[in-house]
Amino acid sequence: MKQLIIVGGGGMGRSVFCIAQGCKGYGDEFEIKGFLDDNIHSMDGFKGYSPVLNTIDDYKIDFDDVFVCSIGNTHIKKAICDKLKAKGAKFISLVHKTAIVRQNAIIGDGCIVADYASIGADCTLGENTLIQSYAIAAHDCVIGNYVRIDSHCVCVGGVIVEDCVMVHTGAVLSHKVVVSKGATIAANSFVIKKVKAGTTVFGNPAKLLY
Repeated sequence: MKQLIIVGGGGMGRSVFCIAQGCKGYGDEFEIKGFLDDNIHSMDGFKGYSPVLNTIDDYKIDFDDVFVCSIGNTHIKKAICDKLKAKGAKFISLVHKTAIVRQNAIIGDGCIVADYASIGADCTLGENTLIQSYAIAAHDCVIGNYVRIDSHCVCVGGVIVEDCVMVHTGAVLSHKVVVSKGATIAANSFVIKKVKAGTTVFGNPAKLLY
């Protein structure tokens, strides 16, 4: 039995704990061992969760350990995952039983596909990407590594989202839009043209914020 460790013990970590319990393989292929967090008291006062095992730097990886990362900031997430991978950490993907994953979809290692999310036909998710509840990545989308797509977002068919992008709640990315590396899409925005790397856009239609 694999021992799942959730990196990050805050609110999103607790959400991932709940997601994991509803995922394929829970109880048969893996169980939840606990959390890693540099704040070892991050779970204090919350009942029913596994413990914080150690800080990220000080934890010694056991043979049966596997990991997912709950950290929301994509750049910080990548740095922490890279550090753990250098120590030999293996990341697994969590796909909730209620999620829809259509034909030929490819899900990279370390992804989290939450409850009622939808991954379209021939869609690709890179490693350590988070698709939150009720989000949609439609047919032929190419979603990069360390991407965060929040609840009720829609990536319409053929959208390309490059590495370390954050797409916040309720945003819609129109057909074949490209969102370049490290960009941020503000909540409830409607994106109809290419978003440049490292920028933040907002509005309907989405315009450069900074």
